[in-house]
Parts: sequence; C-alpha cells; structure tokens
Amino acid sequence: MTTLLLRPGAMSGPDWRALHAGAAATLDAAAWPVVAAGADAVAAVLARGAPVYGINTGFGRLASVGIAPADLATLQRNLVLSHAAGVGEALPAPVVRLALALKIASLAQGASGVRPATLERLLAALGRDLLPVIPAQGSVGASGDLAPLAHLAAALLLGVGEILAGGVRRPAAEALAGAGLAPLELAPKEGLALLNGTQISTALALAGLFAAERCWQAALVTGALSTDAARGSDAPFDARIQTLRGHRGQIEVAGAIRALMAGSAIRASHLEGDDRVQDPYCLRCQPQVMGAVLDLLRGVGATLATEANGVSDNPLIFADGTDGPEVLSGGNFHAEPVAFAADITALALCEIGSLAERRIALLTDPTLSRLPAFLTPAPGLNSGFMLPQVTAAALVAENRMLAHPASVDSIPTSANQEDHVSMATHGAYRLLRMAGNLEHILGIEALAAAQGCDFHQPLASGPALERARAAIRAVVPPLGPDRFLAPDLAAAAALVREGALAAAAGARMLPGIWREA
Repeated sequence: MTTLLLRPGAMSGPDWRALHAGAAATLDAAAWPVVAAGADAVAAVLARGAPVYGINTGFGRLASVGIAPADLATLQRNLVLSHAAGVGEALPAPVVRLALALKIASLAQGASGVRPATLERLLAALGRDLLPVIPAQGSVGASGDLAPLAHLAAALLLGVGEILAGGVRRPAAEALAGAGLAPLELAPKEGLALLNGTQISTALALAGLFAAERCWQAALVTGALSTDAARGSDAPFDARIQTLRGHRGQIEVAGAIRALMAGSAIRASHLEGDDRVQDPYCLRCQPQVMGAVLDLLRGVGATLATEANGVSDNPLIFADGTDGPEVLSGGNFHAEPVAFAADITALALCEIGSLAERRIALLTDPTLSRLPAFLTPAPGLNSGFMLPQVTAAALVAENRMLAHPASVDSIPTSANQEDHVSMATHGAYRLLRMAGNLEHILGIEALAAAQGCDFHQPLASGPALERARAAIRAVVPPLGPDRFLAPDLAAAAALVREGALAAAAGARMLPGIWREA
C-alpha cells in the first residue's frame, strides 16, 4: 500500500485521491512543533482570564455565557456530544477516511490550538483504519460540518458512538480498546476545533469530483465508440476547428477523440458513398460540450485543492502575535467555495449523461444510425436495446432534478446567529448518487456502441477503441435474442466505475483534471 506524507497546506489533488482510495499516511515531522506552539498559545490566552469565544465561553448564540475554569473540559465534551445529532445512512468509508485525513492536515497547521496528543489520536485512528460511523445528513455547511464532525470526534476521542474497525461496525469504546486506545479528555478549545471545519463537505465534494473525472474519461471512450458505431465523421474533431475557438478543454478533447478513433476502418468506410453531410450534435459537438465540462472540473479541482489545504476552524490561534498569542474569530468555516464547487460538479455530471443518452437514442433509431432498429438482429421479435435507452433517459431525468443548485437554499440556524449557510454538505453528498446514475448511463452507451460496431464486422475500429470493445466483450457478450439485461447493465457500469474502460482504451491519451493531456 502506498504511504503518503501529509504535508499540511501543501497537498495535491492526486494526493487526496490516493488517500480516498486507501493510501496510508504519515505526518510531516515539521508539523509537531507548530502544533505544540498552538496548544501553548491556548493555555497562555486562557491564563489571562479574559473571555475568549470557544475557550471559556458558550457557543453560537450562547457566546456571552462565561464558563468557570473547573468546567472547561466538560464544556468541550458537552459540545461534542450535543452536536452529534446526525441522521440518515452512514457516509461511505472512503469518504470518512478522506475527511479524517483532511481534519488531521488542518489541525496540524497549529492554528486550531489542539494538543499534539489529540492529533496523535487521530493519526492512530487513520493508521489503524478505525473509521467513525458518521450519519450523512445534518450539516448545513456553516460553522463547519458540525454534526458529522461531532460524530467523528465522539467516536475517536470520547469512545461514544460507533466505529468501523476491520470492516465491522462496533461500539466506539470497544473498537478503541481493541486497538489499545483509551478515550481522551478534551482540553480547552479542542472540541470546537474538531467540530469546526469543512472537512466532511470537502471530502464529499472531492469524492464526487474523483467520480466525475472517471466518468468524463469513460464518456470520451464511449462517445468515440458511438461515433464509430454510427459511422460518424471525424472532421468535427480537426485541430484547426478547435484552435480557432481557443478553449483549452475543447482542444484537448478533440485531440483525445482523434487519438481514440485513429486507424478506424469503420471511419474510413464513411468516406465511401455515405451521403450524410453532418452528424447530429451529440456526435459532432463532443469537443465543445466535453471540453467545457473539463474546463469546469479543472476549476472545481483548483477550488477544492485550496480548500483541502486550508484551515477552516474558528476561532483561529496565532501564536506569534505582536503582544503575545492572539485569538481571532472569523468565518473560515463557511463552506460557500465548496458549495459552489459541488453545484458546478453536479452540472458537469448532468451534462455528460445528457449527451451520452442522446448518443444511445441515436444508435437505437434506425433512421439516424442506419443500423437495425434497437440494435437487435431481429427487430420485432426482439426489443434489443429499447429499454436500456429508456433506463438511460430515466437516469438523465433524475440527474437533472438533482442538479438544482444547493448553494442558493440558505436556511438560518442557531437562533439566527448563523443566518446564512452554504448547504455545501448535502450539495456534495448528492454527487455520489449522480455519479452512480452516470456510471449506468455510460455503461449502457458502452454496450450500445459495442453492439453497433458488431454490425460493421469485418470492419473494425482503431486499436484504442478495439481494446475498449474487447474490455466490454470480456464481461458482456453481444446481444442476439433478447435476454435478461440487468446483469449486463451492472457489469458495464462497473467498467466505468472502476476506470477499466478508460484504462483499456489507453488512459494516458485522455486528459485529466490535475495533469496535462
């Protein structure tokens, strides 16, 4: 297993992707003195005796309530327990793992004031793959992801709640004991530091972005294969057309499709007696649509990489203030950048699927494709791909509904103290459902396109697309007489989800969010 060095404030998008995929992590040794300085700064501020939000006061609308020194540990414990109010199904384990790594990287910058011992506990949990069971719903994406992060802190530090240990859900105290760890008493400021932050919404948004990139690359392959199946022209992908417009994504997408279609005998046959002058937009405008999607996703990648490397706690500790340590209250916990990024990703997922469904519809329509109706050798007796196209249309419609922007739906909370919130968390959470829908749409297109190319035999596509078609045929045979199709659709969606389709075609020829084409 790969082991990454967590470098607070200096991690890349691919680093976070590796952690989401299960890579192990160690913390840069340079972080420990910084963390200790932050904890010492909290102690120094507390010794002054003045009221400081989150350290010796209540929280939110109760910030004016002073807390006695003897009650400070209880204050932090109560904060965590009272805020562990999430509901719904548990977040996926990879998302929780990523959120835990994000929280460690944030706290390790020293501005949150936690003790080294507290950070060591979180690192131990990550290293032992002790993942708190976190309900997915309950955060509005401001004042931090309070409820889900409270479940994280309650389980890993207090031993309250549940932990996924070795793939098994166990009571948190039991799981900690099994790993040789005892519950910790929280020091002043630590409960608030653990709960404040955008780590859950950011982890969800990153997971959605990773899935969107896999789907986007798969859609380049299925789109090129559909173009071959329809005996479409490759003239619209000419580099000169793209250069005149100038969008980077469009230029790179056209280049990738040219590379995918290179050497296609099916394409060459289009030049011999085909009277179609222009193809429908779903074929012809792939560089314009998919290029625009790539440009959007790259912007999202930049936003989320910045957010993941930042500190979104409140208040923030500055150990090197002019007159000694300072505590400044602000609003870094407001997840508006994440909310906008999630909304943009939702639009991208929706459009990838919308274009792909139109290609499926084209291939199943004999008037447009000049292939047998519904891609079956015996239309009428057999329905062929009639219903898979309907399924794709249903999933596109569902994704259009889910693409409604979450960031515009602020609802005031905490007795109007938190009067504008981002809704980033559920805005990012819906991306996982949308990506799952898109995987099925693209899986259906892969099957339809492969079936369409089958009708052109003995003509073949170019080497890249033939490798992709071989990957499809390795799990799903050609459709002759009608059969039970659900297992075929599931197998094809798995090719998209696992990145196998893009890998078979040649992933290095496909642009990505964080690497050059």
